[in-house]
Amino acid sequence: MTDTTDDDIPAEAPGGATSSEPLSRAISERYLTYALSTIMHRALPDARDGLKPVHRRILYAMRELRLTATGGFRKSAKIAGDVMGNYHPHGDAAIYDAMARLAQDFNVRYPLVDGQGNFGNIDGDNPAASRYTEARLTAIAETLMEGLAENAVDFRPNYDGTLEEPIVMPAAFPNLLANGSSGIAVGMATNIPPHNLHELIDACQLMIQKPEASDEDIVDLVPGPDFPTGGVLVEPAGNVMEAYRTGRGSFRLRARWHVEDLGRGTWQIVVTEIPYQVQKSRLIERLAEVIQTRKVPALADVRDESAEDVRIVLEPRARTVDPEMLMGMLFRNSDLEIRFSLNMNVLIDGKVPRVCSLREVLRAFLDHRRDVLQRRSQHRVEKIDARLEVLEGYIIAFLNLDRVIQIIRTEDEAKAVMMAENWAPSDPVGVYLTDVQAEAILNMRLRSLRRLEEMELKREHEALTKERAGLIDLLASDRLQWKTISSELKAVQKNFGRDAPGGARRTSFGEAGVVEEVPIEAMIEREPITVICSKMGWIRALKGHQPLEAEAKFKDGDEGRFVFHAETTDRILIFGSNGRFYTLIGANLPGGRGMGEPLRLMVDLPNEADVVDMLIFRPGEKFLVASTEGDGFVVSADEMVAQTRAGKQVLNVAEGVKAKLCRKVTGDHLAVVSQNRKFLAFPLTEVPEMARGKGVRLQKYGMARGRQGGLELDGGLADAATFTLAEGLSWKQGGGSTRTEKDMSPWIGRRGTIGKAPPHGFPRENRFT
Repeated sequence: MTDTTDDDIPAEAPGGATSSEPLSRAISERYLTYALSTIMHRALPDARDGLKPVHRRILYAMRELRLTATGGFRKSAKIAGDVMGNYHPHGDAAIYDAMARLAQDFNVRYPLVDGQGNFGNIDGDNPAASRYTEARLTAIAETLMEGLAENAVDFRPNYDGTLEEPIVMPAAFPNLLANGSSGIAVGMATNIPPHNLHELIDACQLMIQKPEASDEDIVDLVPGPDFPTGGVLVEPAGNVMEAYRTGRGSFRLRARWHVEDLGRGTWQIVVTEIPYQVQKSRLIERLAEVIQTRKVPALADVRDESAEDVRIVLEPRARTVDPEMLMGMLFRNSDLEIRFSLNMNVLIDGKVPRVCSLREVLRAFLDHRRDVLQRRSQHRVEKIDARLEVLEGYIIAFLNLDRVIQIIRTEDEAKAVMMAENWAPSDPVGVYLTDVQAEAILNMRLRSLRRLEEMELKREHEALTKERAGLIDLLASDRLQWKTISSELKAVQKNFGRDAPGGARRTSFGEAGVVEEVPIEAMIEREPITVICSKMGWIRALKGHQPLEAEAKFKDGDEGRFVFHAETTDRILIFGSNGRFYTLIGANLPGGRGMGEPLRLMVDLPNEADVVDMLIFRPGEKFLVASTEGDGFVVSADEMVAQTRAGKQVLNVAEGVKAKLCRKVTGDHLAVVSQNRKFLAFPLTEVPEMARGKGVRLQKYGMARGRQGGLELDGGLADAATFTLAEGLSWKQGGGSTRTEKDMSPWIGRRGTIGKAPPHGFPRENRFT
């Protein structure tokens, strides 16, 4: 088989019936075509009108259906059908979804569609089927299309060539920034937040008066996004400035809340505004999960009391909780605070995708408005010229009315005779009627021959002549053009700015502050508890410090294993045989009624792992951790605290090896005993302090032949204890008595050796306690 190159393969087979090309070239060309189609016609908005093709077609189709803001509604199914059949050959479901979003006042800052019926809600519920809802244009949407009938923009044939559609809307306001946009293309994406229209027009006016205005000047007028759901923007001003200057960045947005006094020292937090594009129902579920998992112990309950307005009630666990602290924790652990990404990737002139700054986007809009003004003015001049031509013919007819009537009554070809007639013989050049003028005179109604009508024609002629002169001056003067654009923007600002209904800024600005790790003691009332954990791993907490020897009930076949006094603010550390430490808060333990709850439901302790030890976290304490193989090290208690259910790996154990013990370090020497009853003591300085690892060999164990004929470990670590050499080593004997061996010199050796027989009277269970 021989290799071939692109040149070896004919682009087209003889006869032109089929063609062949390398697979790589075919795929790359077709994927490039798809990518360009996605970028240009689906995902990225046009910087001039801020619309994608589907939205532009929806609005244009509604305009063609005469669904004005003051007119009647039409079924959404009819609108989606017209859009699909005439302009957008895609699924009606996608068209209806796009139209429904334009009507959702919680998604769009200035809705372009006025919906009647169920168009979805902030909980995330979908709109009703298109056959059940109705829609029409809003007043602000009509301003986007002002001038379509005046050649303001170019048109192109629709997908089947039977109709025409606008390439871009005239756009009387910067819709891209006012309503925002988002989309994912091939290799690029866009995400633009909504802004306040009043502020955007102020920025446009500044750029008209001062074209060289800096980014700082513009951001002074547009300090940040204005989301339809409100909220509080807590991003530092410097970060906002940099995001608008580069076109990329992010904004921290928080829910709006206040404390509601319930009397007698009790209170609750009420959330009235939630971050943009956060589904309220999902937020409630997340808050309920935070309560269930006890990530924020200070939060006791959450209720959704929303009607038309948002009202989420958060109840604290105790009246002593600081509201600011509680909300700070919730901001970290829920969608009450989000980070909204900014990526102003837009199509410049509808052709070139580019990440633009705020200033560049506003400049693209203003340049478009100037182009629209020039085209509309030129179109108006052409219309005036056509009307003036007709009016001049009418005036000639009125001045020579008898002759006109005579020609019409007597001549077979009245039009030709009228055009050949010189209506001003005294003029050297003469005055002749054009084809248009003659046709207009012949089509004139008899009732128009009144004297009053002649005066109206002269007044109309004079007014149009004056208007035409003004338009000619406008087209010739940049200053007049920008002055006119400024006046148009002022009119939009008056109708839809901050003084109009819904035009005031909704998103305010605030300081985020530093949300530090809040100590448990600040969130939970400190109360004594008695922790009980059974051999099978069922855990509970009794109120108060109950006698440790008191009898407790357990399930059939189960028995007690750990029982100790603690407090609700304590962190309980659980050491698993897999070498991981797990952390539980005392206040989060199940109550003393019943048998408690399985520990494995509260932490991710594997079924094959057992609980080795359970202790209370005290900062600064040190512990010895060791495995059944006799490897271990000293670890600080601060390194043993886990932040998640999955726990924190501290002691690394190989397959077949388990964590054996966790002992508090209190002396200067360490004593270990093996299962085959070998006793060894050595200085604690020989054991390293680590945060995680396998550790070092504490004691050596011999090998013995096992039942299957292979070599197995002869014994293994049984127990260990730290002690002060000067005070000797103590251990418990049967009957509860304690024995102390003062002289430990016979058993002092090197770490990692086998050791000797234990002191006289050492327990047969090979345990120190």
